[in-house]
Amino acid sequence: MTTQTDTPGSLTTVYQVSGMSCGHCEGSVSGEISEIAGVTSVKAVASTGEVTVVSAAPLDEEAVRAAVDEAGFELVGKA
Repeated sequence: MTTQTDTPGSLTTVYQVSGMSCGHCEGSVSGEISEIAGVTSVKAVASTGEVTVVSAAPLDEEAVRAAVDEAGFELVGKA
């Protein structure tokens, strides 16, 4: 799911990540994804496996996958 937000020039994308089970997991995933160029906000929710990313432009899904892998989890795809 990709939707336009209220902020002009921002794009919100929701990804599904498997393996997150706690706040530490959320922080690890958020921290890695936030290092991708153009990302302005990341919110990971372990209970749903959803990671909401706000960015200035569409992100390369492989860059997101690499960040999630670096955190020790698996990117399932866009939610």
